[in-house]
Amino acid sequence: MTHVIITGGSSGIGLALASIYAARGARLSLIARSRDLLEQAAQKLVQEGGIETGAVHVEAADVSKEEEVGAAISRCMDRFGPCDILVTSAGIVEPAAFEALPGAAFTRQIETNFSGSVHAIRAVYPEMVKRRNGHIVLVSSGAGLIGIYGYTAYCASKFALSGFAQALRSEARCHNVRISICFPPDTETPQFRRELAARPEEASVVMGAVRPWTAEAVARKIVKGVDQRRFEIYFGMALHLLGRFGPAVRPLIDWWFDRAIARRSGR
Repeated sequence: MTHVIITGGSSGIGLALASIYAARGARLSLIARSRDLLEQAAQKLVQEGGIETGAVHVEAADVSKEEEVGAAISRCMDRFGPCDILVTSAGIVEPAAFEALPGAAFTRQIETNFSGSVHAIRAVYPEMVKRRNGHIVLVSSGAGLIGIYGYTAYCASKFALSGFAQALRSEARCHNVRISICFPPDTETPQFRRELAARPEEASVVMGAVRPWTAEAVARKIVKGVDQRRFEIYFGMALHLLGRFGPAVRPLIDWWFDRAIARRSGR
């Protein structure tokens, strides 16, 4: 039976992914910071997803702390066996102009979004290499494809995931371990609602015109990409083209962004 471990599994994309894998009969391990939210998520999966109570396990841990998340994942594997699919969905976003963004908030996003993914992967990778089997899915963002006003820390953390995934893919394929990285657009999640309240107006000019996806739609796209063993998973034609031809079209996009922001600010 497939064992799926999902960081950030208590809500949003992570929980939507858990629901899909629950329907497939997988054993699920969900990791997040809040035990209360994790227990609510597990209860929802049992009540709505038809999964047995004993087939879902939760562990409260902060992914930015390597020893903490490593110990949590170790307990998950003690419960259900080696990890077959790891999804690093845990992440935070705190938008603000760079000069207004506290250093602690900048560091927090890097340590959670980037280092937190690395910590989780480090906890399962040796066993996957030993078994010559496994799939690791990193959740980046459309903001990992192009820089956005007010998102210096978030973009940095998500861009870093892309470089890490490319290098790890090259190493992991030698051991028959598969790597995927996905770049979701704005997605309707509890965190997205909190983000909107802090999003700078300049960012809204260039991001607000695109309707957000549902977490369920994003999750279905990710699972389809995993099933097809794709390395890069994009959402919609615009992000697909940006991922494939970003360096060529970025000057034009920057020009459009700059003009839109200047009009909004009256400069």
